[in-house]
Amino acid sequence: MPDYSKEFEAIVDAYEKSGGDSRQLLDKSFASLIVSGNRVLASNSIPGVHIESETIPDGVRAKIIVDAGITVRFPVHLCFGVIPKDGIQKIESNYIIEENASVSFLAHCSFPNAIHVQHLMNAKIQIKKGASLKYSETHFHGADGGIEVLPKTVVSVEEDGYFRTDFKLVTGRVGKLDLDYIANLDNSAVCEMETKVYGKQDDFIRVKETINLNGRESRGIAKSRIVVSDSSTTEVLGEIVGTGAHSRGHVDCMEIIKGDKARASAVPKLMVVNETAKLTHEAAIGSVDKKQVETLVSRGLSENEATDVIVKGLLR
Repeated sequence: MPDYSKEFEAIVDAYEKSGGDSRQLLDKSFASLIVSGNRVLASNSIPGVHIESETIPDGVRAKIIVDAGITVRFPVHLCFGVIPKDGIQKIESNYIIEENASVSFLAHCSFPNAIHVQHLMNAKIQIKKGASLKYSETHFHGADGGIEVLPKTVVSVEEDGYFRTDFKLVTGRVGKLDLDYIANLDNSAVCEMETKVYGKQDDFIRVKETINLNGRESRGIAKSRIVVSDSSTTEVLGEIVGTGAHSRGHVDCMEIIKGDKARASAVPKLMVVNETAKLTHEAAIGSVDKKQVETLVSRGLSENEATDVIVKGLLR
């Protein structure tokens, strides 16, 4: 049987560098899943949280079920990554949060050496009646930008359910990011999406967040904070469809440009199907606030240092 101990150590080390706590990742009292490339290196279920995983011909398939009525005290830890310079990681995942359950996930995706790497994630999330799921995803990339991150997630939130996702990619080069989230909400369901990305050199960033307010009094917000510098490019589409009676939705997009060659576009798209629905949006594209820069420069920072402080504050 192959010895994957060195690969295991490398992926756990990358997990630490991405901001994760390896003590919790490896603690058997926490539910966890560790996938390196297209291999499952470790999987741990706990009472109430069931993790099933298998290798498929071109990747990994994972299914995580949280039992009805339970509150998972500690976050479920997910570790995904590719350590070599080249490779393709494909993950098909299915999350089922049963009725009135409550759980949070901490996902760390690490690609520290990527030259020619693809990370393909197709996720299906089902949040049953009255259930709650918070999903936080942080990426750690190297300096070369040789990676394509292509996640697609479809979420269904049943009556009185709650879903929040936070996606953060600010360490290292983005490479190419094409993020596509779609959420479908039933009566009184709530969805919050927030994305923070820092593009450098010739990175390309595309973010599409769609919230379908199908149910009565459903609510949703799609929020993005994107910074592009050098010759990087970003395209953001925030879309909300208000079909349910008295549904409420908001798109909030802010993009900051550093340098003359960076490019940014933002397209908020709102569609009201029910006359009692109310949808709003705000989109801003611009440079770093000069007054804030001047204030920090007056306190001893250089202009570049001041700009970095402001940008990091925006993306924190």
